[in-house]
Amino acid sequence: MAKGHRPRRGSLAYSPRKRAKGHIPRFNSWPESAGEPKLQDFAGYKVGMTHVILVDDVKNSLTEGMEISVPVTVVETPAVRVAAIRAYASDSYGGKAVAEAWSSDLDPSLGKTMHLPKTSNTDASLEKIGSLIENGTVSDIKVVTYTLPKSLTGVPKKNSDIMETAVSGSDLRARFEYAKSILGSEIKISDVFNNGTFIDVAAITIGKGTQGPVKRWGIGMMKGKHSRQGSLRQIGTLGPFRPARVNWRVPQMGQMGYHQRTDFNKRILKVSTNGEEINPAGGFINYGLVRGDYILIKGSIPGPSKRLVRLRDPIRAKVSAMGEPQLLHVSTQSLQG
Repeated sequence: MAKGHRPRRGSLAYSPRKRAKGHIPRFNSWPESAGEPKLQDFAGYKVGMTHVILVDDVKNSLTEGMEISVPVTVVETPAVRVAAIRAYASDSYGGKAVAEAWSSDLDPSLGKTMHLPKTSNTDASLEKIGSLIENGTVSDIKVVTYTLPKSLTGVPKKNSDIMETAVSGSDLRARFEYAKSILGSEIKISDVFNNGTFIDVAAITIGKGTQGPVKRWGIGMMKGKHSRQGSLRQIGTLGPFRPARVNWRVPQMGQMGYHQRTDFNKRILKVSTNGEEINPAGGFINYGLVRGDYILIKGSIPGPSKRLVRLRDPIRAKVSAMGEPQLLHVSTQSLQG
């Protein structure tokens, strides 16, 4: 008798599929860069999608030099502020924070998210970090940034989102001097990314709660004869009698959605400060109007509207900078139907 072959349903990637710890995505690695020091990460809030007409500048593309329609995602990117500088030392477990210097000029809205330090001495902390760098103790410099969502009308929140951002560069002392220069100040999206650059986008996907194996893993439904007393939307077996355990590869019900996902090598098509030029008639669905700085990212990105997304320098860059794209038209047609 011929042996039947049935490809498994559903990808086992990202298993176990548990809920993310929070709505703020995390980066565990950063690309190495030898250029001038700058922030390697920025944050924004997802607005929605539209489409643009541009001249295809992808080399060897079938439509190279022609006008094409491209779907884009709109991300509103208000300015972020730098709250602190954090120095790390290498140990057997990776990195350990050995000193940090908090700014004396923090936005009051940050107090809604965390307890602000009351006895920190900024100058003394900066001197300590400088001496640790001279001694060779410090191996990495990062900064703590936070968003200001109170300036947005489409995001119904006042609490700031706090993140840790790496500073690019090969000279540790130069990175520290750059971090000192931006401590307590506001950073705009144009200070970090430009038109045409590639980025990695991380966000928490849409949460769907607890779902069964048919929706979660894509298995087929049972026939009525095979499950007369139970549900048709269940698996036929949990596995063999021996070994007497349930293998983790068996598709079962559980959490679906609200996972962190990272899209690599997404291209920024436009960076602008005038949100009025992108608003469709009636505003974006589930968001409203864009009133400040925003960017257009080619294609789709994870997460629902109003969710925080983080933008990082590409860590798997395969294509060098292609220059500034030539946009001919940005659709502002109503999305209300």
